[in-house]
Amino acid sequence: MDKKPPFRILSEINKTSCLLRDRFNDDFKFIYCNNSLICEEIYSYLSFIAPEKTNIIKYYKENTPIFKKYGIEKQIQIYLGKNVPLPNGAYLVIEHTEALHVIDVNSGMSNHMGKNCTESERIDYILKINLMAATEIARQLILRDMGGIIVVDFIDMYEPIQRKKLYEHLKDEMKNDKAKHQILPPNKFGLVQFTRHRVRPELKVKNHNKYQKINSYVDYIHHLEFIIDTIKKNKGIQLHIHPFVSSFLKKGFPSIQQKWFFKYKRWIKIIPNDSFGYTEYKITNKNNDMISSSFIF
Repeated sequence: MDKKPPFRILSEINKTSCLLRDRFNDDFKFIYCNNSLICEEIYSYLSFIAPEKTNIIKYYKENTPIFKKYGIEKQIQIYLGKNVPLPNGAYLVIEHTEALHVIDVNSGMSNHMGKNCTESERIDYILKINLMAATEIARQLILRDMGGIIVVDFIDMYEPIQRKKLYEHLKDEMKNDKAKHQILPPNKFGLVQFTRHRVRPELKVKNHNKYQKINSYVDYIHHLEFIIDTIKKNKGIQLHIHPFVSSFLKKGFPSIQQKWFFKYKRWIKIIPNDSFGYTEYKITNKNNDMISSSFIF
């Protein structure tokens, strides 16, 4: 070498190539990018690792911001907030402390399960929710890059065989996590303890104080839309909700209720209920059978 130190002999590849290196697989159908230079970087890297896939790169040049076009902003608000919804009304509550992270799994329907389900159905339903939650938790750990000690409070399961099924399912879901981690089996209280090595600073959504109240309303509407999207195949959907929220969803033209009609091809009947809190709701079908119920933000 004819160069004198200090000079660079090796460096990390750029962030775009790092992302492709760590995440790219056969599941990728399209890659949309609104920056021509980054498009060239993607093309160059894919030409090296997967030349047959270079045709999936699409340059985005529409006037609508790319995050808005593909609903990325809404997904960030939903999936990086404190409350993470699961299908059919279940949800996770993710809390961060100095010493550890705590994740609580809630069915969202606990007030109704006792009278609407037999004991056998209730046990199967709880296992189903816990398995669903385990899948989302594994995704959240990677998405947020949560590290250190993580304690998950699953819904109580008293049958050892069910706890074993949950543990095996959780280990399978965590196989895609490249960070070093360890999972302990669920104890009799339904608690699962993790240790996970963080790869980068944890990803969080920051809300400025003057917008925090507004964002909570936006998150709440996004949550309702998420639930409606998962149950839209039901006929005669009825949303029972606080009168103030009912008025908010119906006001203006087009109202949120009307926008839902065009979006989901279903008319969502909104029924005010004075006994509900502002963030409480119940969704029923045309036979008045409950499909989903609320949680408190």
